[in-house]
Amino acid sequence: MADFTEEQLAQIKSALHKRYLELQEEVRNELVQSGEEFDIRQADDINNILADVDTALVDKQINEMRELEMSEKYLMELEFGDCVDCGEEIGFERLIANPSAQRCIACQRKYEKLYPHESSPSL
Repeated sequence: MADFTEEQLAQIKSALHKRYLELQEEVRNELVQSGEEFDIRQADDINNILADVDTALVDKQINEMRELEMSEKYLMELEFGDCVDCGEEIGFERLIANPSAQRCIACQRKYEKLYPHESSPSL
């Protein structure tokens, strides 16, 4: 795990939670705009819901929510903050700006060049 202070870990955890709540609200708003009445916390199968709405944006938001959940799990298991590609520390500032970051900036650039269709630039 990257070498963060307890205060930095608390700030990262807070940023993860805040972004998750923002995405949850964005998904809820998208569903309301589509005419669906829905409480995302009670969804049994998000794929059934996505089939009924404009899925491009909602799918992106749901994927980021899953990444945030994975990041929070790694944080709790003390396996957080290292790049999934090179193993180097991602960096505190990057994680505060993008709590679901899985790669350092250099590896993210490489990834986006290799797989431009899978993500929009997120540096």
